[in-house]
Amino acid sequence: MNAPADPHAITSLTQLEALFGAVAAPSLQKEVDYLHPAYQALIQASPFAVLATVGPGGLDASPRGDPPGFVAIQDDRTLLLPERRGNNRIDSLRNLLVDPRVALLFLIPGVGETLRVNGRARITTGPDILQRFSMEGKPPHCVIVIHVESVFFQCARAIQRSRLWQATPPGRPDVPTPGAMLQALTAAAIDGEQYDRELPARQKSTLY
Repeated sequence: MNAPADPHAITSLTQLEALFGAVAAPSLQKEVDYLHPAYQALIQASPFAVLATVGPGGLDASPRGDPPGFVAIQDDRTLLLPERRGNNRIDSLRNLLVDPRVALLFLIPGVGETLRVNGRARITTGPDILQRFSMEGKPPHCVIVIHVESVFFQCARAIQRSRLWQATPPGRPDVPTPGAMLQALTAAAIDGEQYDRELPARQKSTLY
């Protein structure tokens, strides 16, 4: 049985724009098609970003992190993102093979503003560029070369509402551990306690 139609559904751009009102001038003026020096400073200070891609299976967003400045600025229209070791799902990379569109969201601990970058990307395994991004003597598997098309900063309201950078209590919050989730998702085919016990050492040995 089909659910009844929502009489309050927003289905047109006219409705949507009427709901929110006009865009303030600064919100339009802050968007540029290159890496302005002010935006470069944010990228160089960021140790964490979320990479969004799209492919045949739909959308994907995955975390990326390393010491601040891990996404290198090649020039004012090009970013270089090293692809480190992970779980080998390579969802983002699979998507890039069929659709080059990407988006990046940069976060900086203690800073409310985030930076949004949109563009198109390709994957390279050039020896020189891989060596440039070596960590602990280990190069990344590949590097994502991003041609920048749009850049702008996002205001701090989301960070302020979430209180993301406020001091957190010590210890892990009361949420399931990786092992507990895997045990539940596999009907106990994976021993959750053993998985959690071995995880810290495994992560440390495979960080790079």
